[in-house]
Parts: sequence; structure tokens; C-alpha cells
Amino acid sequence: MPAIRPAKGLELDGFIFESRLHQGGMGSLWRARNASTGEMLVIKIPFLGDGEDASTIVGFEVEQMIMPRLSGPHVPRFAGLGDFNRLPYIAMELIDGVTLADKHHGQWPIDDCVATGIKIAKALQDLHSQNVIHLDLKPANLMRRSNGDIVFVDFGLSRHLQLPDLLAEETDLPMGSAPYMAPEQILGRRTDPRSDIFAIGVILYEWLTGEFPFGNPKGHGGLRQRLWSDPTPPRALRPDCPAWLQEIILRCLSVDPDLRYPTAAQLCFALQHPDQIRLTDLAEKTERDSFGARISRFFKSRTADLPSPVGIPPVDRAPIVMIAVDLTHGVDDLASALRMQARAVLETQPNARIAFVTVLKTALLSVENESQPDGHNAYVQRLIELKDWARPLVNREDVVSYHVLEAVDVAAALIEYARHNNVDHIVLGARGSSTVRRYLGSVSSQVVAQAPCTVTVVRLKQRAEHEPA
Repeated sequence: MPAIRPAKGLELDGFIFESRLHQGGMGSLWRARNASTGEMLVIKIPFLGDGEDASTIVGFEVEQMIMPRLSGPHVPRFAGLGDFNRLPYIAMELIDGVTLADKHHGQWPIDDCVATGIKIAKALQDLHSQNVIHLDLKPANLMRRSNGDIVFVDFGLSRHLQLPDLLAEETDLPMGSAPYMAPEQILGRRTDPRSDIFAIGVILYEWLTGEFPFGNPKGHGGLRQRLWSDPTPPRALRPDCPAWLQEIILRCLSVDPDLRYPTAAQLCFALQHPDQIRLTDLAEKTERDSFGARISRFFKSRTADLPSPVGIPPVDRAPIVMIAVDLTHGVDDLASALRMQARAVLETQPNARIAFVTVLKTALLSVENESQPDGHNAYVQRLIELKDWARPLVNREDVVSYHVLEAVDVAAALIEYARHNNVDHIVLGARGSSTVRRYLGSVSSQVVAQAPCTVTVVRLKQRAEHEPA
């Protein structure tokens, strides 16, 4: 038993306990104040009574290991921890808000479902980039800040890929919340970030239809049905569900992790760009698979196993690559050099999601003094040119999208696109120097300086002044 018991007015390690916020089956949450700064915090304390489930204690140890290593707007800011000799606790930022489980009940409006899904996927990409898989994503573990940012809470079942997995060392039983667990979790696997992609699929399905895609099984046998069963298609329960949204959700719910989106960033990209989604048979389904198909998968599931993830986690080996193409002067030497460099980059990243982007300037005066025809026609013409330029680089249409951005400031448009879409790598060309570019600053230099990712710039060798053109 701990040497100190939590109580109102207790001062411990510079934290003053003010009131108990919640008491559940695994522990309690206390509202506390930092005695030196006045900041309001929440303190999490586990139950350590006789006969307490060991997984409760181990899960708390996991959270104590992970929380100090996390940063950014999508996790509570870590403030301190206490050891088991006196009173084990985790002190963290008090989030001003409620969980998403408290926000809505029943079917959500489609626009709200998609908008919130985008925010969750963006936040999850940030979490995965810190080598953490949550493994217990559900609305009750998602909070929303006042600025709209999603915050993940409760990391007791999580896995840090650079730390020992204490839970896996304790047991090989499935761990998680039954409605949201991915098939590989049911098999005891805790190393695949795409398990969180599955959970997002369940959450979107739940919000869209008001039901769980696989029910809420209580036993191991019910959980194992997830290895061979398939859910009722969302459009059968919600006829106004767009085909593209059903495509996204059912892809997230694939039994085989390789059939899901490889990263949260790519899921986010799909939700943001429904017009770029390549629809398959999943989009048009209105019924579950036939009884015969399910029985066949059932017998296969008794002998077969899901493929094990190997090598680098998918968050690192499935990037989003943006190829920024300047088409204002047609396909010239620079465009050809850019295509060669883009091919070299893509060959080293075969699982990349590729976005071909060009900017249609909308200013009356620009560096190019380029006159444009009617805006709509110019847009369509530029899109055709972009697809023609990119065609030699495209091997799979399902991982490629094309975007014509209309903007006054080319560099700002490219930087904002990269930031908004979690782009990992930009490849763009840099045209020759000129007096105007030296004065205003080139597009490529601005992108290199401000882009939130790796940037590869392609330049042509400059001719000497005496060299003929």
C-alpha cells in the first residue's frame, strides 16, 4: 500500500490536491494546483489495493514511462510523477474540455464526422512520429481543446517502440477496448501503428451509423470473429453516406493491416481530398459478404495467421511525397530534370503517397507577367498539363493525386499545402536567377526556409555569360 493517501488539501511534491474529479475501476483523477505557478493540473493515481489486477499496475508503469517522452498539442503536457514508495501518480495538464464520447450520441452529421476524423488522423500522425502506438483509441480517450485540436489521453495500454513492452511481458492475452480492437491485437500483436488506423475506422463507423461495426463482444471467441467476419456496409445503415466515405471506412477496417491506409497522414489526406479517392467495390457494397465467403474465411482463420509487420514502422516507410511542378512555360529542361529527380526519390520510397501539385497564379501582375484565360478553363487546362507531365512517373493511380492550387503567392501556397496535408518530402525545381527574384526572393528558397518537411530542390547548371544560349 502507498505510504501517502490522496486527500483534499494534501500537498505533495509542490502539488496541492483540491478535489477528486473521477473515480473508476482502475484509479482516480484529482484536480490539483501547482503551488509555485498556480497552474491547474490533473493527477492520475492507480488503485494498489490487495488483490488488484496486476495489469492495472503494469499499465500505470507503462504510462509513467511514456508520458514524459511525449510532447506537442495532441497530448496532455507532462508535469511530474510520483514513485510507488510514497504515492504513485502522474501529474499532467488539465485539458479544458470533454471527451468526444460526451459530445454526441447517435448518428453524427456527415460533415462533422469527416471534419473530426481529419483532426484525429492529423493528431495520430504526430503521436506515431513520436514512436508511440496508442492501442486503445476510442471516443472516451479523445478530447478536444478549445482551439479544436484533438488530445489523446490514457496511455496505459500503449506501446512505445523504443521502450520495453511491459504489458506483452506480462501476458499474451488481447488488451484493449473490445469494439475498437484491431484483429492483430486480438492475436496479441502490439507493434503495428495500423492498429490505430483500424480503431479510427471503428470510430468513424460508430459516429456515422450509431452502431459498432463488429458489435461489443465480451469473450475471446467473440473477438476472434473479427478475423473472418465483415461489417454491414455503412451505406446499408446510413443511405446518405457518400461512396467515398464508405470506401475509406471499410479500408480502415480491413482484417489485413496491409490493406489499410499505411499511415495516419495518408488517411487524413484521403478524408481531405475525397475527389481524389479511387473507388473500388468497397464503395458500392450494401450487404455483408456472402455466408459462403465468411465461412471460407472462418476456416482459413483457424490455420492461417496475419502477416507480421517487419522492418521500419509504417509511419516512416509510407511517406507523402509532394512533387511541385512549374508549368508556366511548358515542359522545358527544368521540368525534365525535375521529373528525373522525382523518379529517383520515388524509387527509394515505393510505398509513398504522391501528390503532384502546380500553382495557377491569380494575381494580375506576377513575376512571369503571365496572362490567363477564363479562370475555370485555365484551371482545367493546367490540370490536364499536370497529368500529362506526371504520366511517366505513375505506376499506381490509387496512390496518386493531382492538385492545381490557385494563389497569389506561389511559395506560400506550396508551404500551406505541405503543412495542411502532412507532407514528408517536397521535390521542386528552381529556375534561373533574375533581378526580380534576387529582390523578392525565389519560390524555392522560401519553400526550403519555411516548409515543415524535407525539401529537394532541382537546379539547372547556369551558363557562363560568354556561353551562347
